[in-house]
Formats: sequence, C-alpha cells, structure tokens
Amino acid sequence: MEVVSLFQVVPEGTVASPQGFQAGGLHCGLKKTSRNDLGAIYCEVPATAAAVYTTNAFQAAPLKVTRESIASNGRLRAVVVNSGNANACTGRQGEADAYAMRAAAADAFGLAASEVAVASTGVIGELLPMDRVVGGIVGLPAALAAGDEGADQFAQAILTTDLVKKESCVTLTVDGHEVTIAGAAKGSGMIHPNMATMLAFVTTDAVISQQALQGLLGQTTDVTFNMITVDGDTSTNDMLIAMASGLAGNTELAPGHPDWDSFAAAFRHVCQTLAQAIARDGEGATRLVEVTVSGAVTDQSARAIAKTVIGSSLVKSAMFGADANWGRIIAAVGRAGEPVNPDTVDIKLGDIPVLIGSQPVAFDEEQALAYLQGDTVVIHVELHYGAGQATAWGCDLTYDYVRINAAYRT
Repeated sequence: MEVVSLFQVVPEGTVASPQGFQAGGLHCGLKKTSRNDLGAIYCEVPATAAAVYTTNAFQAAPLKVTRESIASNGRLRAVVVNSGNANACTGRQGEADAYAMRAAAADAFGLAASEVAVASTGVIGELLPMDRVVGGIVGLPAALAAGDEGADQFAQAILTTDLVKKESCVTLTVDGHEVTIAGAAKGSGMIHPNMATMLAFVTTDAVISQQALQGLLGQTTDVTFNMITVDGDTSTNDMLIAMASGLAGNTELAPGHPDWDSFAAAFRHVCQTLAQAIARDGEGATRLVEVTVSGAVTDQSARAIAKTVIGSSLVKSAMFGADANWGRIIAAVGRAGEPVNPDTVDIKLGDIPVLIGSQPVAFDEEQALAYLQGDTVVIHVELHYGAGQATAWGCDLTYDYVRINAAYRT
C-alpha cells in the first residue's frame, strides 16, 4: 500500500471493497460485441445515498428515476447500469423503460423500487431493447460477487468508448475503525462535466449522515469531476452516485467530527483519481494534460481560467503536436472572462519557463519538445493577482478523436 498523508491508497481495491458491497456485470446484448453491457452494485444493508447530475437541459430518463429513488428516503440498496444505449431524448417511452428497468431490478434483488437507482450510457435517441435489458437484469443477482471478480465485471460493463476501466480505493482510520472508500467510473468522450457520457460510483462503509454525504459530494465534485474536459461537451447522462453502508462502525461523520477532514481528503482522492483517469483516457488521447492556475482573485476564478485553458481546442492541438506554443495558452487565459493583470502572467511548461511577467523568455525548443512528448504534460499559469488557485485535467486533441466520433453510431 502507498501511504498518502491521512489515508492509504489500496491499488488492488475496487468498488466492492467497502464492507457490505458486491458488484457484478454481464452481457445482455446491447453492444454489438460480447463485452459486458449491464452491471450492478448491491449493498446488503440500506446505504445512505447522495448524487449529483448533469446540468444539461436534456436529462436522460434514468436521472429522473434515480432522483426519485434517492429523494424518497435518502437510501439505496442497488444501482443498475447499462452501457451501449443512453436512453436519452427517448420521450415517454424512454421514461417508462427507465421505470421498468428499476422495477425489474427491484424484483430480481427482492427490494422496494425506491431502493434502486438506474443509470445508462451510450447512444442518444434510441429506445432500449427492454426484452434484452430485463432478461439481463434477471441474471444480475447470480453475477454478483464481493471483491475483485465481481467489481471487474461491473467496471467492464459500464464502459463505452473507454479503453481502460477506472477504479480507485483508499482506507483510513475513523474513531479507531478502518474505513474504506472506493469508486468506479466510465468516461472517454462527451466529457465536460457540470454537476457530469460520464458515470461514477463511490462506495464506502463509513457511517455518515445523508446531509453530510450530499454536501461532501457536491463540494468534491466541483474540484475533481467538474475540473476535467475532453471535448467541451456536457452529456445528457452524467451522474455521480455515492453510497455509504455504515458497516465500519464509526460514530456518524459530519463536519465537526474529529476525523472529518481526513475522511474528506480521502474521499477527494478517490474522486480525483477517477477524474484524472477519465481525462487520460479521452477518446483518441495520447497524453494527460494538467493545468494549474495560481494567483487568481479567487479559487472560483482560478477554476474558470484553468478549465478554459484545458478546454481550448488550440491548446489541445498544440499538446498533440508537442508544440510549445504558449501564445495559445495566454490567449485562453485572457478570454476566460476572469480578472487578470495583462502585465504579470507567468507560464511554465513543466519546469520550463516560457513567459515571465507577460514577456516571452528564451527557452530550449528541443527540451520543450522532449517534455511535451511525454505521457503527462503540466502547464503552470501564475497570475500574480490574488490567492486563488485550481487545477484542471484534460487531454490532447488527436486525429483519432475525429475518427472515433465521425462514426460513433456506425
């Protein structure tokens, strides 16, 4: 295990690692290949639940159903997810199908409908083939398993154009009890969360109030999932759900608890790791790009500037070409709509200064080329205008991104 400050990173951990959780996945025929396309996370006890959803005006039917489930009593026992079909912009029939999906899962797991959440990802505007979906849901209880095997099948089931599964897990001590926080996510294209085809699921065995979990989820989303972009498109289906089984046995967590800051830091680590994995796996991407902005008037201003830079098609194209064209970076900073002093901006590519006091400085082009050809590129922007700071993550813009999305349905 890697020890990180107040918590320990568990490389082999999965979304089913916290006490009380199982996961599983199978192929029900939504995808043309034999890859898993239906999965579930199941909790043996009612879990405290919280969620955040896309801000896109056209929200997919599963979001309405999941909102209703969580609003009923703030608890969930199961989440059922399909990939290959978003069930978005599908009208009344799509809404009825989302409710039918929830009802089928409730029957299969022996639960009340309000204890089930549903999520979908894939092509927009096509009706779900409900005979395949319901047939698959019937088989989900038998596909569940605690630990690695079931979680791996679930992680595979939620992928669309993703090349790799995305998981994260940490442990920490709360009131002398070991608490585990873990997560799984999918996302590769149509990524510009605002809450976030991004889906993410965080599980923990901590005892935590629903109000505290919802508040923590919202705050953490703002500095993790909402700070990534692949292509500037906010999906109709983005959803992040957190579930807490409470089986760790600690006293209830909420702001003011002696271990709250440690728990919040561990929770953020899980979300940030998943967010970075989504950015790194952007459709066609060859490298992860990180933009850190400091010296802004506020943290909120720094977030807006960082996300403008990371989302710039020109900056992303320069990163693909390993071109140290800092002019594209400074232009993005200037159009973010945030206060800056045009005479005090510094920019570095990794450790290589390219702009100091808004004036160009000589640098070794070959050294810059070698750095920009690496797996990860870090852009530092220092504004010297305040104490605000933020970090955003994205990827380069490649020929393959166009190829993948030009033929997404075909």
